[in-house]
Amino acid sequence: MSDRDPRRALPSVDALLALPETRAWAERHGHEPVKSALRRALEEARANGGAGVEGDPTASLLERAARELGSLTRPSLRGVLNGTGVVLHTNLGRAPLAEEAVRAASGAAGYANVELSLDTGGRGSRYDHCVSLLRRVTGAEGALVANNNAAAVSLVVNELAGEREVLVSRGELVEIGGSFRIPDVVTRSGARLREVGTTNRTRIADYAAAAGEDTGLVLRVHPSNYRVEGFAARPELDALVELAGRLGLPLAHDVGSGLLTRDLLPGFPPEPTVMDSIGAGADLVTFSGDKLLGGPQAGLIVGRGALIDRLRKNPLLRAFRVDKTTLAALEATLRLHLDPELAAARIPTLRMLREPVGSVEARARAALEAIGGWEATWTVGTTRALVGGGSFPGLEIDSAGWIVRGCDPDQVAAAARRADPPLIGRVQEQAFIVDVRTLAPGEEDRAASILAGVLRAVASP
Repeated sequence: MSDRDPRRALPSVDALLALPETRAWAERHGHEPVKSALRRALEEARANGGAGVEGDPTASLLERAARELGSLTRPSLRGVLNGTGVVLHTNLGRAPLAEEAVRAASGAAGYANVELSLDTGGRGSRYDHCVSLLRRVTGAEGALVANNNAAAVSLVVNELAGEREVLVSRGELVEIGGSFRIPDVVTRSGARLREVGTTNRTRIADYAAAAGEDTGLVLRVHPSNYRVEGFAARPELDALVELAGRLGLPLAHDVGSGLLTRDLLPGFPPEPTVMDSIGAGADLVTFSGDKLLGGPQAGLIVGRGALIDRLRKNPLLRAFRVDKTTLAALEATLRLHLDPELAAARIPTLRMLREPVGSVEARARAALEAIGGWEATWTVGTTRALVGGGSFPGLEIDSAGWIVRGCDPDQVAAAARRADPPLIGRVQEQAFIVDVRTLAPGEEDRAASILAGVLRAVASP
C-alpha cells in the first residue's frame, strides 16, 4: 500500500465509535449494530481501494453506516396510507381499528389480567372477557373467540362432527384468501365432507337425502366473495334449521364477513347478518372480527350456550387461542357496537363505507387546493371503491380521489410505496389513482403532501 493510497486515511472502528454521532446512535440502536455497520462501511471502502471516501473519509463512512442502520432498523411491518379504494384490503390488514380499540390494545400490551380474576384473585379465563358483550350485540346465549374465522369453523367441525360427515352444499364450497378451501378445512378438522346438491341449485330434499346415521353436522357457508346468479337456488336458512332440528343435527352458519345488523350499512344490498342467523335458529354462527365488524383479526363463535361450553373444552382451542391485545381491541370494538350510531361514527370501516360521495370529493379537493400547483397533471375525479375482504362481492361504491396522468403510473406507484409512510394507490387506465374514501379524515392532507413529493422526484431528471 503506497503512501498515497487513500485507504491509509481511513479511521479505525474504535475511532469512529468514539465520535459523538456514533455514541448517540449506540444509545438508540445498541452498540453491536452500530459497530457492525461501521465495520462493514470500512470493509467496503477498503475493498474499493478507498474510492468514494476522498476528502472527508469519516463523513463518508458515517453516511454509509447511517444508511445501513436505517435499513436495519426500519420495521418490515409498517403503517401505510390506503388510497386503493378497497376498504377491507386483505393485503393491508383488513379493518383499521377504532381509536378506542388502539388505546385498549396498547393498555393491555404490558401486564394484563388476561387469565386472572380480579374479583377472586384466582385463575380466570381469557375467553370470559368478550362474552357478555358478544351476547348483548348478537342476542346469542353464548360466545367464544378464536384467532381467526377459519379456526372458528375448524373448531366447530372438529367438536360437533368429529370423524363423521359434514353436509355442505356444492354451491358453498368456497375458497377464501390464501387458497384455503372449505373442503380442506372440514377434512383437516377430522371430519368427512358430504357434498349436497349442485353448484347452482341445492334443495331441502338434497339435504334430507344426504343425511344419515353417520352425519354429524349441517354446515351453511355464506359465499361472501362471489355470487351465483341466474338459474340458482338454495334453501332459506330457517327451512334448513327446521330440517336439521327434525333430524337431530346441529346446524352451524358461517356468515364470514360479520355484519351484525343491516341497519349498520343502510342502502347496501342484502347480506346475511349475525343477528338474522341467530334469529333464524342457527345453533352456532361463525364470523370474522376484522371485516364488517371493524375490529382485530379474530374468529367469533356465537350461539347455543351448551354447544359453546363444549367448544371451550376442546383441546384444539389451545392452538386457536387469542392474544391479550386482540381481546382488548375486540372488547373496545364490541362496546362501540352497543350503540349503532356510535359504531357507525367511530369504527373506521363503517364510517368509510357510509361516507357520502360528496364528502369524499370535498376532502380530495380541499387537500389538492391546499398543496397547490399540481392541477395540470393531478386532478380530482370520480372513482369506484370496493368493500373488499370477501364482503359484498362485485359491489362498487361511488367515490372520489386524485387521478395523476402525464407520467409513468407504475413509476409513480413504486415511488409512492417507498415514501414514509408508504402511500398505496392503484394503477388504472394509464393513470395513478388515490381513492380518498379509504383515507381517514385528516390523512388526505398527509397523502397529498407525499404525492406532491413523489411527483417532484419523478419529474426530476
